[in-house]
Amino acid sequence: WSPIFVEDNLSVMSAGFLLPSPDSAVIWRGPKKNGLIKQLLRDVDWGELDVLLVDTPPGTSDEHISITQYLAEAGITGAVIVTTPQEISLQDVRKEINFCRKVKLPILGIIENMSMFTCPKCHVSSVIFPTSTGGAEKLTEQTGVPLLGRLPLDPVVGQSCDEGTSLFTQFPDSRVAQEYTNITNS
Repeated sequence: WSPIFVEDNLSVMSAGFLLPSPDSAVIWRGPKKNGLIKQLLRDVDWGELDVLLVDTPPGTSDEHISITQYLAEAGITGAVIVTTPQEISLQDVRKEINFCRKVKLPILGIIENMSMFTCPKCHVSSVIFPTSTGGAEKLTEQTGVPLLGRLPLDPVVGQSCDEGTSLFTQFPDSRVAQEYTNITNS
């Protein structure tokens, strides 16, 4: 299988690309799902990689166990855990931190997504999803895991995705593009 190249140095692969239609649902359990994960890691012609990002659902399910086991042989560097400011998300992240520690997977850091809303007209930021327990900042203090950054909720991200354009080319001065850059440089 060949990934789809977005740029010369950026490619994407998804189980969704292998389905008969964009509206097809994946209704798989254990062995079949784990087999697909193994195939996506083993059979995709990734070429020479600097970084492999794997987006997983929240929690500590089969996907996490399988990916950790399959990538252990490749010398996995660590996990970046993404949360939102709300306690319901932070509860899942605490479990994920404990999971990573149990399987001896280093945690590179935490990113807080949708930490604030940036108005596309006036560029003023405001909190849309208030945190009742301190958000990612408090969580990182409690767990000792570094906070890599806080991404604002910005409509330009969705616009760039829908149009298939680069956020960094179309909106290089946006707060969200700058924060992504800060995160990747940290």
